[in-house]
Amino acid sequence: MLLILLLLSSAMALAQAPMYSVFEKADCHSCHNRDGVAAGTRLLFPEGNVTAAEKDAFLRSLVTLVDRLEPGKSLLLEKPTKRTSHVGGERIKQGSPEEATLRVWIGELTKLNGDALAKALRYREEAEGGGGQQAPRVELRRLTHSQYNQTVRDLVGDVSKPADRFPPEDFVNGFRNQIQGQSLSPLLIESYSEAAEKIAQSAMRGGDTRGLIGCKPSLACRSKFVREFGWKAFRRPLDGGEQKRYEALFGTEKEFIKGAQLVMEAMLQSTHFLFRLEETSDPKLKAYVTASRLSYALWDTMPDAQLFAAAAQGELGTQKGVQLHVNRMLDNPRARVALNEFVGQWLRFDRILTASKDRRKHPQFTRETAVAMTEEARLFVSDLVWNDRNFMELFTAPYGYVNGELASIYGVPAPAQEFGRVPFPAASERAGILGQALFLASTAKPDESSPTARGLFIREQFLCQHVPDPPAGVNTNLPPFSAERPQTNRERLSEHVINPGCASCHSLIDPIGFGFEKFDAVGARRDKFEFSTPGKGQKVPAKAWSLEIDSTGFVAGVAKSAFSSPSALGAVLGESAQCQECLVKQYFRYTLGRMETAADRPMIRKMTDEFRRSQYRFKTLMASLMLIRENPGGTVHAARNHESR
Repeated sequence: MLLILLLLSSAMALAQAPMYSVFEKADCHSCHNRDGVAAGTRLLFPEGNVTAAEKDAFLRSLVTLVDRLEPGKSLLLEKPTKRTSHVGGERIKQGSPEEATLRVWIGELTKLNGDALAKALRYREEAEGGGGQQAPRVELRRLTHSQYNQTVRDLVGDVSKPADRFPPEDFVNGFRNQIQGQSLSPLLIESYSEAAEKIAQSAMRGGDTRGLIGCKPSLACRSKFVREFGWKAFRRPLDGGEQKRYEALFGTEKEFIKGAQLVMEAMLQSTHFLFRLEETSDPKLKAYVTASRLSYALWDTMPDAQLFAAAAQGELGTQKGVQLHVNRMLDNPRARVALNEFVGQWLRFDRILTASKDRRKHPQFTRETAVAMTEEARLFVSDLVWNDRNFMELFTAPYGYVNGELASIYGVPAPAQEFGRVPFPAASERAGILGQALFLASTAKPDESSPTARGLFIREQFLCQHVPDPPAGVNTNLPPFSAERPQTNRERLSEHVINPGCASCHSLIDPIGFGFEKFDAVGARRDKFEFSTPGKGQKVPAKAWSLEIDSTGFVAGVAKSAFSSPSALGAVLGESAQCQECLVKQYFRYTLGRMETAADRPMIRKMTDEFRRSQYRFKTLMASLMLIRENPGGTVHAARNHESR
């Protein structure tokens, strides 16, 4: 028996080595991963630097896709060779050596039995549980520009927003606050130095008018200022060495105010101010780290006096203490400001604020119009969150918040009050964020809609699926509008389906975008696709075309997802488990400053379950992330204000 097992293991090991390479060559992993467009399937490749043992375990787990009675009809064979419908197209050519290797591996999988089969079947369950892996430990995070502005406001009363003049932050993983993008460039270091000098000068101009010193000039007052200002600036008590150094620095100036200004300037350039601790093994600092973690997550700024006091008194060492302050913080106006920052990055306000539109075709689009689009989305999301509404109404709500400029785009009467709540006419087929101008205009070109950009946005922002970049050297330009061959965008994009190099990805995004083709580059509704071609003197006069629009679309990988309007797709997403989990992931990524890993899956799952139990209250999601993070193994009892409604 042992000999048989050894021979079987040896045979499978020989087959395993080339099999993984076949999948890699076919680029199956680009879609079949936790964040890929095939995330909802049973075939998900392991993440990171994969060992031989992990490859083997994964390949054995594919036994769930094998028909043991008729191996030739296995999904593992029929899908990648496109003998049956496969969104990714033909990844392994029929009759190729790669298909032969796959058939051999399927044959080996049919032989699995006993403990080996049981282990293979447990693979997915263990992978979902994190596989015993540890989540990444992040000890330091740099203050984002938003956090810097709000911290100096709360620390010294400076409202000049100095970080607005810093080098811009890059979007990584969809957000500006990701740890991967938080390196210090020489230009940023110089900006910190200049800002510290100006902030300190402004704070002490005319003496201690802001009460930052708060005592009569003396040696005792010097010590008190260093201790108390340092506590707030570093968000923890200074140690003895730091206290002495800053007192000595203070003493290098003869004028008391100048000494305080010098200390302030130095502290504002310190790494202890510019970076914040996320984790610590020092028991003396643990409570202060918790206080900062909560304040920057929920307020996007430094702790207030109550949170500092709670840290000093040990109140943050229990889940009850944390929950008490989380609930208090969510009721504070600062929480609304912090949420606005998340929403602005998640929905990419920057894209519409920097967009340009063809003024000949869209004269109504101005800088003020772009700002109005972001304001509507901000008010819309704020209402859902702070009035404890079902957050999945983000996709289904039949109304918007409209001013005069947006009313002209939507074709509705302007409300009596700027950004008043206005119902969308049923005939407009608008609903939720997908029917608002922000989404429709920011995912369009200057002169025309872009089905590809709209489909890509929905995949990435609302389904958390990463679509691979186009292959190098691929021409992404569409055929120009032609009088000889008038075509709609849908017809022009048919090249994406014909070209195998394009089809595998565009078949996942273009069909989504087609469902929005009744909305132009600024989000106005249209019933015909209209364009004109310029004339060439008297011989070739200008021509105008008005073509029928086919706005049918679907979301590959999502069941029963056929739609032809924003409202119809909104209904699909509102009921989609993938979309619901994605909302959780997006808030997780933003708050923790990184992508989730396999080790985070139990936490994501627990947060998603709590989100659903709360009937999709976003405040509950915010609270549950804080509570689970501070007490991973504990029971979540997040606030549910909606229960009293």
